Amino acid sequence: MLRAAFSPRLPTGNATPFPRRHEHELRLMRQAGRIVASVHEHLKPLLQPGISTAELAAIAEEHIRRLGGEPVLRGYGAGEVTPEGFPAAICVSLNDEAVHGIPRPDRYLRAGDLVGLDIAVGYEGWMADAAWTHLCAAEALPPTQRELRERLVRCAEEALQAGIEQARPGRHLGDIGAAIEQVVTRAGFTVLRELTGHGIGRALHEEPIVLNYGRPSTGRPLHPGMTLALEVVIAAGSWRVRREADGWTVRTWDGSPAVQCEHTVAITTDAAEILTLP
Repeated sequence: MLRAAFSPRLPTGNATPFPRRHEHELRLMRQAGRIVASVHEHLKPLLQPGISTAELAAIAEEHIRRLGGEPVLRGYGAGEVTPEGFPAAICVSLNDEAVHGIPRPDRYLRAGDLVGLDIAVGYEGWMADAAWTHLCAAEALPPTQRELRERLVRCAEEALQAGIEQARPGRHLGDIGAAIEQVVTRAGFTVLRELTGHGIGRALHEEPIVLNYGRPSTGRPLHPGMTLALEVVIAAGSWRVRREADGWTVRTWDGSPAVQCEHTVAITTDAAEILTLP
């Protein structure tokens, strides 16, 4: 199974207990999350036709370091996915690229592009991860195409919120996936089933795998102190994906537009606290 998580060796067994984060650990994850949110806000007004994806990545890395964070995506997966690991500080995925688009100096944003920004930050050894997809210069698109892409973005955001609402004690991993899937299918779109969310903490990708589909009241139970990256990845067409020869970029199989939305959350005694907010 491909995953939105980078590591191809993420455990999938049910025997290992999930760690419960202490308050001082959550404090550091909140700071990492604030940096992630700040970078997203910093990049949003720059998403205009003509800027290169490499330029966006360089600006993001400078901002992360200036705020005291570590751009943990740079070099991630070295020796596992590719020898040198991921070559940039953020992922920039365009249009039919679902996840892990590599920033390039010769790749420029165009009017009407879907632009997915996936940003992960380490702060004093603790991680936070969030992704948002934006529509660049939407007014340039024909009305029908613009409406489809706007609905796709809105659907992913609503599905993520539905998943977050299920991330509370007494619920199960299956409740999160079922809530996400219901929003997506009702809107007429598809969950890219081979891409998932994940646990997060000391490492960027930890147990458990968090599916974006499932059945209510199934899977492992949720408890206070768990930290998860809920990562919704959907498309307007087929649920199938393919990996490019670069080892990282994952595209929709049929070339249909895709959208990624993600927050890092901590499960509290009665709800989910979103850690990747300003």
